[in-house]
Amino acid sequence: MQFAPDTVESLEFAVLLGNTHKLASRSGDDELESVSQVQALITQFRFSGRIDRDNNEVAEVRTVRDRIRGVWKLTRDDAATEINAMLAEAKALPFLARHGDFDWHLHANDPEAPLAERIQAEVGLALVDVVRSDAMWRLRRCQAPDCEGLMADLSRNGSRRFCSIRCGNRMNQIAYRERQAADD
Repeated sequence: MQFAPDTVESLEFAVLLGNTHKLASRSGDDELESVSQVQALITQFRFSGRIDRDNNEVAEVRTVRDRIRGVWKLTRDDAATEINAMLAEAKALPFLARHGDFDWHLHANDPEAPLAERIQAEVGLALVDVVRSDAMWRLRRCQAPDCEGLMADLSRNGSRRFCSIRCGNRMNQIAYRERQAADD
């Protein structure tokens, strides 16, 4: 599946953000509880613009995270409705921008808008491309029975089953042990 680079980056960010939830995180804890955790997350994706670095911002980002996680459960038509609502609430007005070492890419709202609003709009724009491409099937949850990790399967053949190598290895070990026990 070929998406624009900024769409891919926004989808990767959405997955990383969604997987900070306690049901999907590596630690089993909510990994988005502090200002420093939000800062570490957005630093990985070089978010530009206003960042307040306060507890209110953390709460807003967590709310947006949970809303984005919900999109992974929706049908294409329901996702389109939800994405439209997300973009409207974030006051999205897409425009091309170029800054730093980034070439032309889409932004959706004023750089001085609250961080959570910008996240909602940026991820919303990426999700628009997923819906338009009829590729909702690429937004999946991990197939490990004890994991609710999100994934955006951007591989060529769309065959990913697990949110991480860790889950894949764990499930392969379980299957191996089951085969060994059956052979005994």
